[in-house]
Amino acid sequence: MLINICITLSRDSSNDGQGDTVSLSMSVSELDDSGEGKGKKKRGRPGKQGVRPPLLSRSTDCIHFNPKCMQPATLSDQCHSVIDDWIESYKQDRDLALLDLINFFIHCSGCKGTVRIEMFRNMQNAEIIRKMTEEFDEDSGDYPLTMAGPQWKKFRYNFCEFIMVLVRQCQYSIIYDEYMMDTVISLLTGLSDSQVRAFRHTSTLAAMKLMTALVNVALNLSINQDNTQRQYEAERNKVAGKRANEKLELLLEKRKELQENQDEIENMMNSIFKGIFVHRYRDAIAEIRAICIEEIGVWMKLYSDAFLNDSYLKYVGWTLHDRQGEVRLKCLKALQTLYTNRELYPKLELFTNRFKDRIVSMTLDKEYDVAVEAIRLVTLILHGSEDALSNEDCENVYHLVYSAHRPVAVAAGEFLHRKLFSRHDPQAEEALAKRRGRNSPNGNLIRMLVLFFLESELHEHAAYLVDSLWDSSQDLLKDWDCMVELLLEDPLQGEEVLGDRHESALIELMVCTIRQAAEAHPPVGRGTGKRVLTAKEKKTQIDDKNRLTEHLIVALPMLLSKYQTDAEKVANLLQVPQYFDLEVYSSGRMEKHLDALLKQIRVVVDKHTEMEVLEACSKTYSILCSEEYTIMNRVDIARSQLIDELMDRFAHSVEDLLQEGDEADDDDIYNVLSTLKKLTAFHNAHDLTKWDLFKNCYRLLKMGIEQGSMPEQIAVQALQCSHYSILWQLVKITEGCQSKYYNDYGDIIKETLSKARQMDKIQCAKTLILSLQQLFNELIQDQGPNLDRTSSHVSGIKELARRFALTFGLDQIKTREAVATLHKDGIEFAFKVPNPKGPEYPPPNLAFLEVLCEFSSKLLRQDKKTVHSYLEKFMTEYMMERREDVWLPLIAYRNSLLTGGDDDRLSVTTGASSTSKASTVRSKRGRPPQHKRRPEEEAVEGSWVMRNDTLQTPGALHTPQLTSTALRENPRQAADHIPDQGSSEPGSEPDYMHNPQMQMSWLDQQKMEEVNRKERGGMNYMKSRSGGVRQQVRGLMEDDAEPIFEDVMMSSRGQLEDMNEEFEDTMVIDLPASRNRRERAKLRPDFFDSTAIMEDDAGFGMQMF
Repeated sequence: MLINICITLSRDSSNDGQGDTVSLSMSVSELDDSGEGKGKKKRGRPGKQGVRPPLLSRSTDCIHFNPKCMQPATLSDQCHSVIDDWIESYKQDRDLALLDLINFFIHCSGCKGTVRIEMFRNMQNAEIIRKMTEEFDEDSGDYPLTMAGPQWKKFRYNFCEFIMVLVRQCQYSIIYDEYMMDTVISLLTGLSDSQVRAFRHTSTLAAMKLMTALVNVALNLSINQDNTQRQYEAERNKVAGKRANEKLELLLEKRKELQENQDEIENMMNSIFKGIFVHRYRDAIAEIRAICIEEIGVWMKLYSDAFLNDSYLKYVGWTLHDRQGEVRLKCLKALQTLYTNRELYPKLELFTNRFKDRIVSMTLDKEYDVAVEAIRLVTLILHGSEDALSNEDCENVYHLVYSAHRPVAVAAGEFLHRKLFSRHDPQAEEALAKRRGRNSPNGNLIRMLVLFFLESELHEHAAYLVDSLWDSSQDLLKDWDCMVELLLEDPLQGEEVLGDRHESALIELMVCTIRQAAEAHPPVGRGTGKRVLTAKEKKTQIDDKNRLTEHLIVALPMLLSKYQTDAEKVANLLQVPQYFDLEVYSSGRMEKHLDALLKQIRVVVDKHTEMEVLEACSKTYSILCSEEYTIMNRVDIARSQLIDELMDRFAHSVEDLLQEGDEADDDDIYNVLSTLKKLTAFHNAHDLTKWDLFKNCYRLLKMGIEQGSMPEQIAVQALQCSHYSILWQLVKITEGCQSKYYNDYGDIIKETLSKARQMDKIQCAKTLILSLQQLFNELIQDQGPNLDRTSSHVSGIKELARRFALTFGLDQIKTREAVATLHKDGIEFAFKVPNPKGPEYPPPNLAFLEVLCEFSSKLLRQDKKTVHSYLEKFMTEYMMERREDVWLPLIAYRNSLLTGGDDDRLSVTTGASSTSKASTVRSKRGRPPQHKRRPEEEAVEGSWVMRNDTLQTPGALHTPQLTSTALRENPRQAADHIPDQGSSEPGSEPDYMHNPQMQMSWLDQQKMEEVNRKERGGMNYMKSRSGGVRQQVRGLMEDDAEPIFEDVMMSSRGQLEDMNEEFEDTMVIDLPASRNRRERAKLRPDFFDSTAIMEDDAGFGMQMF
């Protein structure tokens, strides 16, 4: 049931001859989401026109409300008329009308109590509030203002709107009768001081909206007073013959009435401000403090003459230090609305001087939203007065352009643009640029940007600086003509010469702007990944790419020619072609510029041996040689000529080095090393196998091995080049036999998995789950944490998991330990990374449990329960209660473990338990139902009991690997039955149990931990049974529980010997759960209950994890 509150009209004609009763109405019922809305007509018989349905019926005990007036359209249509009718009812009987208004506020707080007329007339407000507090539903801490969902947002909007309209409709009549407003303000003041949060929160919101409505009334009265005063002055200044004395008297009377009303409104506002605001702006609840600060900002903006002074601004300034980010955010937004109006800045000067330091410090707030708004407020302060901020204040904001959080960086970029890069007189600067012969007036601004970048000393973060300024300074950052002018042309008179560091910085920034324009997304580390561009953004991207290609396709060869000897500059400039629209070379008939570019790249290769430069040249050739462009043939010829020249030089230098041997000088070594570096860099991105580089590289390596005199750098380069040669040859082989490869691939993988499983089942299982985890991580990196579980990528991983599960075969006994380890690793992977948003959000890897479901069928029934217990160690109570879509993988995985086991199965949709009759019904004698078993399970269970007869726990610290789930003997008695170790056969189970060389299984280790835990708790109770004797144990926590009996199934020793070769892990007997188990699910374990003891041993004779 939800409380749906509305304001509407109800006419009760039951009182004959007394007219209609007008009331405010509200409803407690389920919300109606039938979809009826404005402009929608129902089929069928038309309803009566002009008559509202009876929404409220009054009785002596309570008021009943209708839920169908929650929609904003309904409120908008009816609110004015309802309030008009309420005003008429107030004029007839103000007590009854006010009683409706009082109950409206009470019920809007979520209180079920109702104020009756005798209470209203005979009790003080404090007594009424105390009575309502007693009737408040304390079972739930929720009330309308705190409830989530769109319907409650509508309620809040409607509630606030109603108060505003009520005051607006009453401002010309009953608002001044000294009864209606006094009663409402008195009630809200009392409720705002209540210990009940719901009353305090709701009444504070109502009072603040009431105050805002009164501020509007006061503003209208002030405007009317000014107009009346002007009319009076104009009439009085007329000559005596034309002056109308009656009009003067009327104007004087009107001015007096307006002044009286103004005084009355101011008294009301003072009562609300001093009685409610002053106390609640520092309330313990952050939402209440935020409401107060938000509304005082509205008052100062609407009625600045009355409220924009230090007496009111100090409350906002003090609250800037609030410990909650929500409240600090409201303070900053309230101040932003004031600083946006330049006319108000003089009134804010004293406040700015007093709280400027705090505002600047908030740019480093731990809450990113607060930091962003603080930077925007500092920008507004700067816009209002250049002198308001010191250099130190500005520097505190400057460095934030390098922040990894993009909204903070963009806000700081706007501040930086306002302070440094905005032209104060664009026309004058354009005229100066033309006189100097420059095409762009942005030269000085670009110089300033370079200087700022160099002084920040964060050269590796140029991309971050460009991205921060991209939204506010695009015209500057896309002025590639101006950048090229500054780099290529000599400075004119009055211009500073760009130094070497400045040129390097400008080239780096220019390349970053080109990348940002061409790719249209932030650099790595900014943002959550590439997003889909809108049509407008896509068009801008295409236009920018065409512009930069047009500007730089001609200039790039000249830039390379000028800076061909500077490795850093050349390496940056060679990144530019990858952002070109390369079709322009052919479509624009610019092949000569392509030839010039290829010529310069060849010169760069000849002059440089730095790997960064050589790799940039190789990458540029690779991009230009793309088969999709018509220029591919021209570039391929140039590349082949370059490689031929390098190969000739390399072959001769290798021969010289090999002939010289130990007598080779530095020149011989340099010639080989420099040429080999270039060929290695190209071989990385290009297929050079036809030049047979491997032959000479092998000769160099062989010489180094035989003589031991090969320089290390040459050996490294030769190994790397040989590596690339082998890789390219493998690519050719793969492409040549691709069809055969795909036909045989499945058989190869199957055989590989089979051999791996034979060698070590557990490691094989861990390898399978690791491969699935790697695929899942790659998917998370590509798509983000919010995976679409219905996508083909997720389905592909699940299909691979299903096929992996098939490799375990049908013999669950052999693969028992391996499958259990696989589930353990999968569970740990799903929960190992907590959600940074908090524990109430699902872990980022939780969806992996849906993949893990594919392996649940490979668990034995009794093992499923143990795996489920391990899963619950990672789950909080909050997780167990969640049913939203994001938690469905967890619910599905739990169901896969509970299905076919002894536990109840959790419904995915409802969360209810659904248990088959077979798991709960017991015979009168208490025998468990006989489940249909596989032959292997029957043999395992029988042999398991026989093992317990012959092999017992040797001591407290050594838990037996094989322990019956149905029978535990006294440890001392067990010690008497330990067989002589010397008589055990090699490889037999006793030999495994007592041979220290045998490795204890992971499951045994977990069981030992469980046993030790129980011994420390002093709750390790033993029980024993004999052939036909049954012992009845009654749970102490279930006084009325039904006695529970269990039988033990025995089998011959021969069965055990027959099965010895088949199992490698512990086996168990699966016993059904107690019928009362679900009733005890939320209680602590009852260690005096026989079923509880058996459940402790169920599974492997140990707790699995």
